[in-house]
Amino acid sequence: MITFDEFKKLDIRIGTVLSATKVTGTDKLLHLEIDVGSETRSIVTGLAEFLEPEYFIGKQVPIVVNLAPRKLRGIESQGMLLAIDVDGHPVLLHPERDVPPGSSVR
Repeated sequence: MITFDEFKKLDIRIGTVLSATKVTGTDKLLHLEIDVGSETRSIVTGLAEFLEPEYFIGKQVPIVVNLAPRKLRGIESQGMLLAIDVDGHPVLLHPERDVPPGSSVR
């Protein structure tokens, strides 16, 4: 269990996926460029075995933007895309209508 104050430390914002490509030499990784309002973030996600890159283009998704960057296959991932796990398969979360990129999730 975490406290509410600990939860409030998460900075989750809605981003719009601008581009998505498979990471060369892997079957699982995708490199996404995501508009989070004030900047474009590079995110590496392990969803390539489930979803084609084209699926992500234009989608609005929640991103944890204050997660420490991490290099994956030489690409710096600057956050984490949030998705639902249903029986081992991802389901993307989306706002019910378009919102400005960078909108905070509360």
